[in-house]
Amino acid sequence: QVQLVESGGGLVQAGASLRLSCVASGRSFNSVLLGWFRQTPGKEREFVAREIRRTGSTFYADSVKGRFTISRDNAKNTVYLQMNSLKPEDTAVYYCAAITVGHGAWEYWGQGTQVTVSS
Repeated sequence: QVQLVESGGGLVQAGASLRLSCVASGRSFNSVLLGWFRQTPGKEREFVAREIRRTGSTFYADSVKGRFTISRDNAKNTVYLQMNSLKPEDTAVYYCAAITVGHGAWEYWGQGTQVTVSS
């Protein structure tokens, strides 16, 4: 089992930056890859960013490419989502997710953190 706890959400104006954090516990941090998803009311959860390998390869949704950066700190068992140039359409609940290396589906989810971007 992996427990994920997100933090760092809040209310900001368009153009501002936020950094979300997700602390993982319960298993070796090196045994999982992490990702971020988001969801707005009435819509399905959508992919935002993910690690492809623990060596730093990453992948982003087109809507956030060039503005968001996912990174990890192995010493802190933490993955981050740096969000720059925020837009009102980035408003959502952001979820951290984990997948065991070599597995095909996201297995573990955090409780989510609200990000609201005002225009």
